[in-house]
Amino acid sequence: MVMESAAPPPSAPAGAPPRPPRQGGVPPAPVPQPHRDYGDTGYVPPSPPSYDATFFQNYGVNPFIDARADHLSTFAMDVDTASYSVARRFVLDGNRPDPDSVRVEEFVNYFDQDYPQPRRGAFGIQIDGARSPFTRDTWIARVGIQGRDVPDHHRKDATLVFVIDTSGSMNSGNRLGLVQRALRLLVRELRPTDHIGIVTYGDRGHAVLNPTEARHDDYIIDIIDGLHAGGSTNAEEGLKIGYQMADRWLDPRRITRVILLSDGVANVGQTGPDAILRQVRRYVNQGVNLSTVGVGMGNYNDVLLEQLANDGNGNYIYIDNLSEAWKSFVDNLTSTLQIIAKDAKVQVSFNPEVVHSYRLIGYENRDVADRDFRNDYVDAGEVGAGHSVTALYELRLFERTDGPIAKVNVRYQDPDTYRIHEESRNFNRRDIRGRFEDASPRFQLSATVAQYAEVLRESYWAQHTTFEDVRYHADRVGNMLREDPDVTEFAKLVSMATGISWR
Repeated sequence: MVMESAAPPPSAPAGAPPRPPRQGGVPPAPVPQPHRDYGDTGYVPPSPPSYDATFFQNYGVNPFIDARADHLSTFAMDVDTASYSVARRFVLDGNRPDPDSVRVEEFVNYFDQDYPQPRRGAFGIQIDGARSPFTRDTWIARVGIQGRDVPDHHRKDATLVFVIDTSGSMNSGNRLGLVQRALRLLVRELRPTDHIGIVTYGDRGHAVLNPTEARHDDYIIDIIDGLHAGGSTNAEEGLKIGYQMADRWLDPRRITRVILLSDGVANVGQTGPDAILRQVRRYVNQGVNLSTVGVGMGNYNDVLLEQLANDGNGNYIYIDNLSEAWKSFVDNLTSTLQIIAKDAKVQVSFNPEVVHSYRLIGYENRDVADRDFRNDYVDAGEVGAGHSVTALYELRLFERTDGPIAKVNVRYQDPDTYRIHEESRNFNRRDIRGRFEDASPRFQLSATVAQYAEVLRESYWAQHTTFEDVRYHADRVGNMLREDPDVTEFAKLVSMATGISWR
């Protein structure tokens, strides 16, 4: 059995807390130190495209709802983006994405929306709409919720505990190597007063570094660089040790977060998200949040990582290349770390005199019972500073009717004062455009991205849409928003997906 641990680092710098004693006996043989290309954001070559043992969950597809029978639509906010990155990995490897891997809202929320900043409170609400270019008799409504920005210099100091999967599966496709490169970026980006702790797990979990000030970045990076992979996968024990470490350093004036970096496979101890979270539930309730970072494809468990993040009051991202790591750990670091709203929910009340029926596109696993919108004991979504949340509805409207289409309500808890806030905005006929092409470019992008996801997941409601239909609009939007590299990449991905054999 190969033991996982860190290669012996240099002596700890003055002021750094001691590393916990090595567990498990004999230290491993020294491993070569990789070149430190901290600023490299180039593409990391994928592992071979033989995807064995990938685990995704089918949450179904929302139906059309008769507005006279049920005029309320309620869901928890979601800022995850992993599903889009996973699908990108499939397509770049020349493979068709698994339909069960597609969560439409994570495709849409991957992209910037250019919503204005809220004038007051945590959120601003934007609503617009236009005729659907993909069907004859429906309209698309976009509900956009923009979170308040927090300047980087106003972010709270953070205590981060990296729980790193160093099991044997992390050798495949250099997964651990990508994690190490991503963490170098993050460590270099943190402020000197942030703290970093490190836990690893393979057959067993090990505390490798007690929380240490990020000003000792060379020392911390040496420990990260010295990790190697081997053994089984005891995610339960690794997370348990990570939460215990975070709890010992819990300070209400600081951000305290556990960050799990893994391919999601667990085969020792408790292996399901519910069972694992039961072991650490009290830490979550005390304010230790969990973010999950997925790597690799083949022997990959999306279900575990997505549900752990949901239940751990955090977010889930998938890193398929170093550019994605840069986006999450450098460009959007404050958004990733600092929460501006807890248990955030959205409820849309449709006017049945104007709306015949409606369908929420995505958010199938974020559904909240209508009666629980104002039940503040029901768990919902956590939103980071500057994050935007977008929900698209497909509408069937009565002809020649006037009046409001809907009212959008947002409810959340302030994480610092614990006060409950509620904000609302009306959606009227004047907010929709008669032609899709007359809507804003970002609206057209959201609708096109959502339809791409619908086709990928083989949605009943997209059965008459072809990849060529999506490609036409993706190319148009790509030209309109050519300054946005994510949008131009999206247009290329649609083109590549069009050329993949779909059987």
